Amino acid sequence: MTNTTAIAALTALDSVTLEVADVEAAHRFYSAAFGLDDRLRLRATDTPSTGFRGFTLSLTVARPGNVDAYFAAAVAAGATVLKPAGKSLWGYGGSLQAPDGTIWKIATSAKKDSGPAVREFEEFVLLIGVADVTATKKFYVERGLTVAKSFGKMYVEFAAEGGRVKLGLYRRKALAKDAGVPAEGGGSHRLVIGGAPAAFTDPDGFAWAPAL
Repeated sequence: MTNTTAIAALTALDSVTLEVADVEAAHRFYSAAFGLDDRLRLRATDTPSTGFRGFTLSLTVARPGNVDAYFAAAVAAGATVLKPAGKSLWGYGGSLQAPDGTIWKIATSAKKDSGPAVREFEEFVLLIGVADVTATKKFYVERGLTVAKSFGKMYVEFAAEGGRVKLGLYRRKALAKDAGVPAEGGGSHRLVIGGAPAAFTDPDGFAWAPAL
């Protein structure tokens, strides 16, 4: 029996589970800051983790005002600003850290507002920092994911294929720099990616679990 069915099932990512020390506190924060649906799940853990955990979560929005609206709500709920929202070569955005330690980036490719500011996002993106982008890209392609964009050994973005979470690969040091934190860190990623046909761990230690 081949694993063709299992590979096909990995084309859709449906959720991200954050492992946090205090589920109730994290739930209050995310409800107030982002209002996310069950694409983002929480579960309790006391597994040690230090420094940069090797990933960021991003909300891609339509306009700068939406970035500011999310930033304001997140800071009011207890987030720490890592990079203030501002204009860049690619648009407008910034990064912040949730009380549970997860790093979030809120960004848009637009540089001007074309409507009222609202807390609505267009894409929910998981970027994982990897040691070897080429090798990890090959690992995921062999499991059924389709490359949507690729910039050599620096960055890879996979097609969502109907999934509710978009996955990208970035060199770990570059991802930490983009987030505004040192690249050093160890222990658990405190992240489980949902959407696999069976549990597995990728070359950089990120855990996958079956979709629920």
